[in-house]
Amino acid sequence: VDNRLHGIMKAIHEQCVTHGKNGDFVNYVNGANIAGFIKVADSMIDQGIV
Repeated sequence: VDNRLHGIMKAIHEQCVTHGKNGDFVNYVNGANIAGFIKVADSMIDQGIV
């Protein structure tokens, strides 16, 4: 369980960094919001809603 949680948290961190980079600064709140939006949007597209 601990290893799985560690993997999930690492993936979340990587997504936040990827989407929250602003030059040398990482805005984790913006990164999390953008990553979450992309995940929901992709799901909606997969379901044929959009």
